[in-house]
Amino acid sequence: MDGAQTPAKVKTSVEDGVGVITLSDPGTLNAAGIDLMGELQAAFDDFAYGDKARAIVITGEGRGFCSGANLSGGNSASRATDATTGPNQALLRTFNPFVAAVRKSPKPLVSAVNGVAAGVGVSLAVAADLVVAAESAYFLLAFRRIGLVPDGGATWMLPRLIGKARAMELMLLGEKLPARTAAEWGLINRCVPDAELMDAAMQYARALADGPASLALTRNLVWESLDSAWHEQLEAEAYAQGVAARTGDAREGIMAFAQKRPAKFTGR
Repeated sequence: MDGAQTPAKVKTSVEDGVGVITLSDPGTLNAAGIDLMGELQAAFDDFAYGDKARAIVITGEGRGFCSGANLSGGNSASRATDATTGPNQALLRTFNPFVAAVRKSPKPLVSAVNGVAAGVGVSLAVAADLVVAAESAYFLLAFRRIGLVPDGGATWMLPRLIGKARAMELMLLGEKLPARTAAEWGLINRCVPDAELMDAAMQYARALADGPASLALTRNLVWESLDSAWHEQLEAEAYAQGVAARTGDAREGIMAFAQKRPAKFTGR
């Protein structure tokens, strides 16, 4: 119908200082089309750089977290073959900027993987600082089936998270990795019963939201350490400690410690 509004493919809410971002295109198992990614970037920017939330949760609606790229038609389908020469433009312009922004987020993130995480959906899930998955969830990098390569930072993150051998197995063979095995391998933090997924993710997120401003510095130090030299990381810690020590939260934390009471952090 002319003038009909396209339904949003990303939903947001705020609870207890936690900004919840929900991928909401369940008919495609939340496939990552260009339109969905645009909404996701906007939602992330709103929570990461605004005052609405102190921690962020990303999850999916329905039976999937994210089924990977949307190759079913329209401009989203051009993602896989959008350049006759040179690099893939959708990756350079849309997907890569998002995962890069998540890596340098000023606020900690939790992903709640509620079903299939496939293709770039794996990258979106493990780009978070803490990852919780439902028992029925699984991870799938089946790029070999369509003659493409893993993207969204997967070839950088997975070898560092689970080692070269296991990363090669997932990417070259393209087999499903159940959530329980993903937890055993160290790809994710926890595997929980399906009905407990959001409670577990929110428990993590509330702990982050109630924490001091230094948590953002800490999560960034850890991400940077994955490709920093030893002396570079020592220097980075020293600079970050200087920033942390000048926050109101540090003053409150030290005072609370001296007074033998729980600290009341404000995230500043």
